Amino acid sequence: MSTLSDRPNTALLVVDVQTGVVGEAYERDQVVANIGTLVGKARAGGVPVVWVQHSGENLPKDSDEWQLVPELSRDGSETLVHKTYADSFEATDLEQVLGRAGIGHLVVAGAQTDECIRSTIHGAMVRGYDVTLIGDAHTTEDLSEWGAPTPDKVVAHTNLYWANHRAPGRTAAVKKTDEVTF
Repeated sequence: MSTLSDRPNTALLVVDVQTGVVGEAYERDQVVANIGTLVGKARAGGVPVVWVQHSGENLPKDSDEWQLVPELSRDGSETLVHKTYADSFEATDLEQVLGRAGIGHLVVAGAQTDECIRSTIHGAMVRGYDVTLIGDAHTTEDLSEWGAPTPDKVVAHTNLYWANHRAPGRTAAVKKTDEVTF
């Protein structure tokens, strides 16, 4: 149970599934399809979907690369959080959005595994949230030429350590898309 005892609700957090972020990502089409499935499940279950969209020097706001991928569409009533740091909580209104909705548990999907996903799940955990990472619904690009592991290993390692992550009064978990119910 989250340390946010007055927040019994769950939300799906979709992080940076933008054209310029996932264009060359590992297993891009399958990951995007899985995120679409999660969005459908959340909507059908009456669970809020919160979209996060990054902008920065290499991803200018309102550019084609900044747009959400065409396979996914945000319902106009769903919250959109704009960010400029890897952690979706830093310098954004995400915490206020979640607080108003009584959210204490986040189900997280998106990109990039080795930056914004890791930063956001850790940011959520240190702020008191329970966090479920969807192991087949996050991805990253191949940065191995700069010394990073290959994307399949980045995803697998993130799933491994998050499945075993612990903090007092909070839970971390990894599930597959087909295991998620809202």
